[in-house]
Amino acid sequence: MTNKLINIIGGGLAGSEAALYLSDRGINVNLFEAKPNWRSAAHKSDNLGELVCSNSLKSVLPTTASGALKNEISILGGKLLEFAKEVSVPAGGALAVDREKFSARVTAEVRRRGNIKIINETVGEFDADALTLVCAGPVCHDSLASYIGKLTGEESLSFFDAAAPIITAESIDMSHAFFGARYGKGGDDYLNCPMTKDEYLAFYDALVSAERAVDEITDVFEGCMPVEVMASRGVDALRYGPLRPVGFDKKYYAVLQLRKENALSTLYNLVGFQTNLKFGEQKRVFSMIPALKNMEIVRYGVMHRNTFINAPKSLNPDLRLKNYNSVFIAGQLCGVEGYVESIATGLVAAINAERILNGRGTVIPPEETVIGALLRYISTPNVNFQPMNANFGILPPIGGKKADRKLAYYNRSDEAIRDFVKSTLSAQ
Repeated sequence: MTNKLINIIGGGLAGSEAALYLSDRGINVNLFEAKPNWRSAAHKSDNLGELVCSNSLKSVLPTTASGALKNEISILGGKLLEFAKEVSVPAGGALAVDREKFSARVTAEVRRRGNIKIINETVGEFDADALTLVCAGPVCHDSLASYIGKLTGEESLSFFDAAAPIITAESIDMSHAFFGARYGKGGDDYLNCPMTKDEYLAFYDALVSAERAVDEITDVFEGCMPVEVMASRGVDALRYGPLRPVGFDKKYYAVLQLRKENALSTLYNLVGFQTNLKFGEQKRVFSMIPALKNMEIVRYGVMHRNTFINAPKSLNPDLRLKNYNSVFIAGQLCGVEGYVESIATGLVAAINAERILNGRGTVIPPEETVIGALLRYISTPNVNFQPMNANFGILPPIGGKKADRKLAYYNRSDEAIRDFVKSTLSAQ
């Protein structure tokens, strides 16, 4: 066992992935996790690697950027997506998990490692000259967020984020629901709750006039838009969004989809229904959907403030702070949006921290990879910087027919990441 040590702040997805990567290479890790002493309003479990906004890790299809990103993480040696597959629940072409089983699996693996020391305490200031990975997440403690702001020389940016309610399967009125995915992709992975025009309009009126938990909302991130905020954009906004009535054998005016929340199929998540409504209002308004008239909510939707740094001004593409070369920022705090994106940045930060510890220079995956493109995006000057999801639009363009282009992006990223591992990471 080596005496080399790296500190990681935050035991979420990025921090857990980074800790396991470093552990595999014989490096001692101090993993600082605030839970159970402190947790944000969005967190409920004491386990590591807790999923908050959704149980979906998005698409695994090779025609999607999310699928390409998962492939890159696997080739780089990531562990968390392997655990996700072990505890997956049916979700068509997406990788969705049983949340509790997933976080329990991550926690058990981290605890099993003899060279990872879990320290349950809230971190504010820390030694910025010591090799440190800050993976505390977008809902980190105010004291840590304030200190990161001091280190970057910029005030941290922030936006509101929201989670959807979870309900019991037995409380769903099946006489007003049916199984099936849109366009037949995924079989019976989704439970659909249709509405007539009159039912939808009554629901819509109640939704836009319902009382919210936070009155003034600014800087809402589009990827987790509260359903009531989306509805306020127009009476048909939801019918072009989460309630779109397309891809089914019959015609409906609006359709809410429910996704399995756990492997036992006893809980369902209201897809696209992230919300900032007060708890009583969630029960009243969402019960107006016929299939949910008797719904039992086991976890209400919540809204919380997410924090991320001004990465283009503060961060190098290798994820180190420009002013403090021993400090890495990973996870959503660094300006990426999404679970898998957070895992990817935790992995890259760990790769580079390990290289520094062993006297080598940092590296960045090629721009033809989704990971490499994300790192370049968040570190490139941008006066209106906002967190970014994995998408093919940030990669160097590929010509050819549109129908073939997405698979071509995947194939190119696969070749690029394999060459990167062989020529750069394996050439020690």
